[in-house]
Amino acid sequence: MTDTTKDAETMASIDRAVEVLAGRRLAVLTGAGVSTDSGIPDYRGKGAPTRTPMTAQQFLASAEARRRYWVGSHLGWKVFAAAEPNDGHRALAALENAGVSNGVITQNVDGLHVRAGSHRVVELHGTMRRVGCLHCGQVFDRRDLAARVEADNPWISLPENVELGPDGDVTPASAEGFVVPTCSVCGGTLKPDVVFFGEYIPVEKFREAEQLVHASQALVVAGSSLVVNSGIRLVERARRRRLPVVIINRGATRADQRAAVKIDGGVTDVLSAFAERLPGLL
Repeated sequence: MTDTTKDAETMASIDRAVEVLAGRRLAVLTGAGVSTDSGIPDYRGKGAPTRTPMTAQQFLASAEARRRYWVGSHLGWKVFAAAEPNDGHRALAALENAGVSNGVITQNVDGLHVRAGSHRVVELHGTMRRVGCLHCGQVFDRRDLAARVEADNPWISLPENVELGPDGDVTPASAEGFVVPTCSVCGGTLKPDVVFFGEYIPVEKFREAEQLVHASQALVVAGSSLVVNSGIRLVERARRRRLPVVIINRGATRADQRAAVKIDGGVTDVLSAFAERLPGLL
């Protein structure tokens, strides 16, 4: 199939999606594919690195595991925090400001939707912007913690050609000698405000996402293969309410058969087209 044919098919799919979504208030569910154009890699897309992320159980059970985690997390944070919102993030903010979208539910922890100007953002898996103490509950800004880490570990530096993970971590060559940050209030164990593998999404957070879907008339899924159960559960909530579902993703997803329209194309380009066309159809 030629590139011209693919482009024509994508444009036809966008036209069908616009017809389906015209005049409806949207809920938008985003995954890692929304942030790839900001330089943050996808988990499962073509060329994604093979990863064995640390589980919550490993993090909590071993001081050595926490040391390895914090080295990799800090090194990755330097690159991760420098990422900027792309046109896809900005398109979603524009759709919300135009009254087309009720808000964004995201599986990402990069905070780029907030920085792009979206107001209602449900961060299902938490955010790397905050770190909390598991003992006293004190919350710290990640930027302040990063400064502490570098003060305690002046030797630490970002390696060249770092292979960044989707959650802003890298695989460190060694964690030997690294001073793990602790709570400055009580000395307790610190953990980023993210849902680790092996953890459940907080009930109140998922309920907030459900409420956003229930208040909408259609669901757009952008940049997610829907492998994570939280995403497929929200699609099922929409389906039960007979809301049309539009999916934008390069490659197959678990809900392709449930979608009114599936667009196999670049997320940024498609969302930008939606932001250009849908506000005039309210």
